[in-house]
Formats: sequence, C-alpha cells, structure tokens
Amino acid sequence: MFSIIYFPRNWNGLYGLGVLNSLLMFYEPVTTPCGHTFCKECMERCLDHRPACPLCKQSLQEYLKAGKYNTTILLEELMTTVFPSQLAERKLVHQAEMVELSNLNKNIPIFVCTMSFPGLVCPLHVFEPRYRLMMRRCHETGTKMFGMSLSLFSFADYGCILEIQKIAFFPDGRSLVDTIGKRRFRVLRRGHRDGYHTADVEYLEDEKVREEQTELQNLHDCTYELTQRFYEHGGRTFRQLVMHHGPLPEKEEDIQASPDGPVWCWWLISVLPLDLTHKLTIFSETSLKARLTQLKHILNIILESRDYSN
Repeated sequence: MFSIIYFPRNWNGLYGLGVLNSLLMFYEPVTTPCGHTFCKECMERCLDHRPACPLCKQSLQEYLKAGKYNTTILLEELMTTVFPSQLAERKLVHQAEMVELSNLNKNIPIFVCTMSFPGLVCPLHVFEPRYRLMMRRCHETGTKMFGMSLSLFSFADYGCILEIQKIAFFPDGRSLVDTIGKRRFRVLRRGHRDGYHTADVEYLEDEKVREEQTELQNLHDCTYELTQRFYEHGGRTFRQLVMHHGPLPEKEEDIQASPDGPVWCWWLISVLPLDLTHKLTIFSETSLKARLTQLKHILNIILESRDYSN
C-alpha cells in the first residue's frame, strides 16, 4: 500500500520534522540524490541553513550548486490520480499564501540593513537564510519588491521599497542582488514572518506646490548648482563615494513629477557626510521646499569649509 507523506505547514527550515496540528500534502515534490522527497519550498529552506539532507544528513552540496530542483513527476501524477481533492486544497493554500505575500501594503518583507533611496541602485550581498527565503518569495510572487530599512533597535520608522533588477547566485546559495529604490514608506505596524521582519506601511508623497512654483524652481536650481560644485571639487574621500553611488544625476524637467521629488536630491543625501539619523530626518520630509532648504544650508557649510578640497 502506498501512502502520501504530509509536511507541517509554516515549517521554519529546521532539520527534522515537527509534529503540528496542521499537516499539508506535498506541493511540487522533489527527490534528492539520496532518495528522500520533500516539498520544493521545504527543500530550499533546508538548504538555506545547511547543504545536507534533513533526514539522512548526506551532503547535498553538489545538488545545491546545480540550483535545479526538478519535480518528481511520478509522485505528482500519483497524487493527482489518488488524492485529487486533497491536492486541489493544497494548491489553494499555496495560492492564498502567494496572494498574501504579494501585498505591498500589509506585511511587506523588510530587509533590515542600511538606508536606500528612490531612484538609486542598491546592490546587496544576500547570505542569511531568512533573506534567501525573502528573495525567493519576491521572485515567486512576481512583485520582485521588498522594503529596506535602517537598523535602529528593530528597524527605523521609514524606509524605501526596492525592486529586484538582477540576481547572480553562487554555488553555495549566496547571491548578489541588484536593486533600485522605488518609493518611500512609513512603518505603521511591525511584524515577523518565518524569521524576517515585516511591516504594514503607508507610502510617502511630497506635497504639491500650486503657488510659488517659480520660487521653488529657483531654490531647486540654486541647490543643484551648489551640488555640482560639491561634485566637481570634492577630495579623495568624496571621489571614493562617487565610485560607489555613481555620478550626479541630471536635473529633471518637472521637479514635482515624482511623488519623491528629483532623484539627484536622493543622490546628494546618500553621499553627504551626515549622521544616518540626520539623513533619515531629511528622508522622511514630505515638503520638497523644506528638503531643498536643508540641503542648500548643508552644502553652503561644506563648500565654505577650508578642508573641503583637501
């Protein structure tokens, strides 16, 4: 007699199988070279922690290096034939999880590390198991997005949504992830999911200036000219920063087109020699005029410093 093995829902990638009240049928079963079968997601999460079979402990380094987990067709066809209703229920559970994970307002995954900014690239080296899981889920749901927030106690009250542009995997499961900043957000509620932080968020948007647009444009142009001086005459340390953050972006025709304002402002904030908490204060500002005024003041102080060009 053939029996289908069930695996615990919300399994946390630990080695061995716990006994929970809710057990689920295999979903996308894969079989290891040592002959043991697991759900594809369970297998991936196990390999995040250790490249070995969770049952017999045989090394799966070569299996991990290949990066391909082919579905065990015979078992999947058998489940479809013998347990069609149970398998259908299992697929519905998976689909519901994908819908929940796709929500970019509630329980969005948060990568707690450093500051990132709208319109700027943010390369990441992903090696922790929780963040490997996060990257896979972002791809599987199709959003390719997650939040980045500065590490302050748990994480800061403000952050930036990052969109994955490209992932390069290493044989041991680590990856280099190229991302770009999309939108600023404010944290409304903090949570956890499978080891990583989550948050309910609301997105920030600069207040639109209907009157005094000429004054705002003049302030913008003046601050950009100061930024160009800062960019062109910086010393060795600054040139090293530019190598990391890239060149100064061009001015934009409509400075209020984006809900986050001109990209060059975020480039400037990223390279300025300011404390991160000070940068976070500017980051959370929703008045473009106030943000430009602060940046203009900071630039004047720096440019007037006798040590600036050294």
